Amino acid sequence: MGIETKEKEVFISSTVEAVYKELLKNDKVKEGLAFLEADNEFTAKEQTEITEIPAPTFQEEERGKDFKKRLEALGIQNISVDEVGNVFGVRPGTGKGPKLVVCGHLDTVFPEGTDVKARIKDGIIYAPGIGDDGRGLASVLTLIRSLNHANIQTEGDIIIGANVGEEGLGDLRGMKALFKNRHDIDGFISIEPGSPERTTYLGVGSKRYSITFKGPGGHSYGAFGTPSPIHALTRAGAKIADLQVPNEPKTTFNIGLISGGTSVNTISETANMVIDLRSSSQEQLLSLESTVLAILNGAVEEENKRWNADVIKVEIKLVGDRPAGSQSIESMAVQASLAATKGLGFEPILAPAGSTDSNVPINLGIPAVTLGGGGETGGTHTLDEWFNPKDAYYGVQKILLTILGLVGVAECTEPLLEIRGK
Repeated sequence: MGIETKEKEVFISSTVEAVYKELLKNDKVKEGLAFLEADNEFTAKEQTEITEIPAPTFQEEERGKDFKKRLEALGIQNISVDEVGNVFGVRPGTGKGPKLVVCGHLDTVFPEGTDVKARIKDGIIYAPGIGDDGRGLASVLTLIRSLNHANIQTEGDIIIGANVGEEGLGDLRGMKALFKNRHDIDGFISIEPGSPERTTYLGVGSKRYSITFKGPGGHSYGAFGTPSPIHALTRAGAKIADLQVPNEPKTTFNIGLISGGTSVNTISETANMVIDLRSSSQEQLLSLESTVLAILNGAVEEENKRWNADVIKVEIKLVGDRPAGSQSIESMAVQASLAATKGLGFEPILAPAGSTDSNVPINLGIPAVTLGGGGETGGTHTLDEWFNPKDAYYGVQKILLTILGLVGVAECTEPLLEIRGK
């Protein structure tokens, strides 16, 4: 998960506030909220157990199997594992409402062989991945227990589970597969570590390329005059570094890795760089991508022309493609989240754009938010990652209320979320 730093102003419609007024005085909803507080210690224990199952991106299978068993034990129906490893089932509604996805991601940034055994000191849990996204996965499970304990019958179906490929070069492959395979999803909530105040509702898209310049190489003195892949790369790099991009919507570029050559007195045969292009606007992202690709091909022409040759080639490989997406704060997923936050007594915050699983549905025009599972976390994406479960239940309480507002509660409230295409 990656985020920017600029926050937006909050607005909640009177219609949404009226729905939450009814939800918050409903006895079953109150019972569900109370359960989440009582379940806080067990949720942290389950969070630890899940975190101790290694799940590097592209190697989530064992954790997925374990999560499937946990869903089965909670009575989730029609659980399946798709072709990429997503694990989803359904908690059916009355059949009269929308379909809402609720999930955490299975994968972590840590490579195979990382020691993920948890340590607990002064009530704080230390383990790589304990927050991101051990908290998200544990949140999914305590939410199910809460709904079951309070016997809450929703109007809409809750498609609930866990997905693969959220981190790094996982490239949101789990979400891409989910929305490729299903066309009946009306709304989406992903759960990450974070406070109950914040709602992430804008998606930062990214294009990542591995670019390799190639040539015949040679001795730096004896073969002088032979075009150099490294020189071609530096021509391109200098032009990329001088690009002007908009501040709003925030658009960025970075050359993150450079490699090539064998010695100081050798004209290289290859030179490689890996670049990262980002924007919260899909239009700006595609425009930046087009400009950079033109620069790369232009650098080949310039290096060849400099030496009156035609030997430098470039191989451009797309290694990451995350769609950008934006939606109005009037989107019902956003409105429900803000109202849920306010209903618990917190000041709602519209977080800046982030790179999360919500990118995919937002890009498709489906109402979606990424919400924090509560608790305090730190050292994210490091071996010293930690999680403090004190009062973490506030996060899942906010998510429960968001879910219920969106899908509706039988004999209490109608769904705020519309059925797509209806």
